Amino acid sequence: MISYRIEPLDLHAHLFKVSLRIPEPAAEQQLSLPAWIPGSYLVREFARHLQRVSARQGRRELPVEQLDKASWHVRCDGRTALEVSYEVYAFDNSVRTAWLDASRGFFNGTSVFLRVEGREHEAHGVEIRALPRGWKIATALPAVQTDARGQGRYEAPGYDELVDHPVEMGDFWRGEFRAGGVAHEFVVAGALPGFNGERLLADAKRICEAQIRFWHERRKPPFGRYVFLLNAVDDGYGGLEHRASTALICSRRDLPRAGEDGQSEGYVTLLGLVSHEYFHTWNVKRLRPREFARYDYTRENYTELLWFFEGFTSYYDDLFLVRAGLIDEARYLKLLSKTVSGVLATPGREVQSVAQASFDAWVKYYRQDENTVNATVSYYTKGSLVALALDLSLRSEGRGTLDDVMRLLWTRSGGGPIGENDIAAALKDVAGRSFSRELSRWVHGTQELPLEPLLREAGVQWKTQPAPWPLRVGARTADGVGGVQIKAVMRGQWAERVGLAAGDEVLAVNDWRLRKLDDMALHGREGEAVELLVSRDQRVLRLRGALPGADVSSANVALSVAASAPGAAAERRQAWIGRR
Repeated sequence: MISYRIEPLDLHAHLFKVSLRIPEPAAEQQLSLPAWIPGSYLVREFARHLQRVSARQGRRELPVEQLDKASWHVRCDGRTALEVSYEVYAFDNSVRTAWLDASRGFFNGTSVFLRVEGREHEAHGVEIRALPRGWKIATALPAVQTDARGQGRYEAPGYDELVDHPVEMGDFWRGEFRAGGVAHEFVVAGALPGFNGERLLADAKRICEAQIRFWHERRKPPFGRYVFLLNAVDDGYGGLEHRASTALICSRRDLPRAGEDGQSEGYVTLLGLVSHEYFHTWNVKRLRPREFARYDYTRENYTELLWFFEGFTSYYDDLFLVRAGLIDEARYLKLLSKTVSGVLATPGREVQSVAQASFDAWVKYYRQDENTVNATVSYYTKGSLVALALDLSLRSEGRGTLDDVMRLLWTRSGGGPIGENDIAAALKDVAGRSFSRELSRWVHGTQELPLEPLLREAGVQWKTQPAPWPLRVGARTADGVGGVQIKAVMRGQWAERVGLAAGDEVLAVNDWRLRKLDDMALHGREGEAVELLVSRDQRVLRLRGALPGADVSSANVALSVAASAPGAAAERRQAWIGRR
């Protein structure tokens, strides 16, 4: 069996030591480290953190030749076990890579385990040892022989599964519950005193139970145990899905506190993240793009289907908060309003389709700059609205729901790879008609989604409100003591027409100091001329233009329950949003 040993080497230098043992190696043995991690579509070059790579057979040292940025070659005797050792620098406090300091350790296998090329399908074992005093281990990786702290041996049937189980180390909080007849563990590192772990467990359990019922009715989920690994930090947010676990990061202020009964906006956002990553257990980890049937860890893996796998998951994440009884429909509609407004305020939705956005994720979504808002659209948010439009269309026609489509895809694929043709076929079978026209326009085109009439038919009122000034003028800004820093200028809007550019610092309007862009409205009425004093690359410029008025292209949308909706519309809304 291919086996690894990993241990903290130096907490203050943030170094893990890894030893790899390969029985019966190839005479020309090649090793490599993944360049990316599934679920995060950017080549991150994890190999840049490896150092001191060495190899031996018995007492004989062997030369290690580096072939490229992430591959190594060892010429050896194929009859004697090859032992390779190296160090991994771990100082990325995210869900994607590896971290080690005096209070906590964490790693994803793609950052620390060299791949033995040609033998990925063999069983792999890992031994985790030498933890600091008081530390313990949490992971969904199947344990073979471990002590009370989790130190010991774990195994996986192949490399793909080995690297799909992140590992948390430290003196963390731990709680457990059962959902769908399966044990679930919740680990929280970095929580403040007064953290209400029991409430988090109870709320997470309701989400998990609702999703298991959604996919399986009375059957058990496709895993024997599930682990949530949450890292609470001063400021952060995100998650990365795995087949039987998820790594999460949030602001510790968003955690529930003992004695507090209300739900802060941050806590609702955290519950939405829990819901999102748990839904991925089915939708992307098992039901997945056909292009991901086998991962190529050395390069980009392209697919046009992230609008479905990320976008539809984003649609269901908040919806399950309602179905689990954690928020009411008014709060859900408020969350939906934010998504709708955000997409409508993005000029890039008229430039890039969500299918293109998925394909370009490797070079655009994860590498955003000042022009991102003008050239791209998010396959998360726009994809979630495509799901909404399809769901409401199906419900309006009375032939089925998007829930039926998702379950049909799961049943037909056996929880395996699918293509867009499978999605189209499932829609057609549920609806009794083809959705090729809608998919062409909404997914592969840039036409506006017919959300307002669809929502009206579901008993939801759509109202537009003037957007805040940074959006009304077509700019994204950071307000501060020095002035207003322009972060992005939206295509075709006032900020661009008046001559503002990303990086500009707006110092004054009509010779009055400006601290917040909102305050520009205090210096005149719509259409009145103003003069802006702007600093650009150490030069001071004067820009002139008329004050902008309300702009429907940058308006905020407010959704609410329509009090006067017909009975059929109210029933449709209850069937859509209502608690299950």
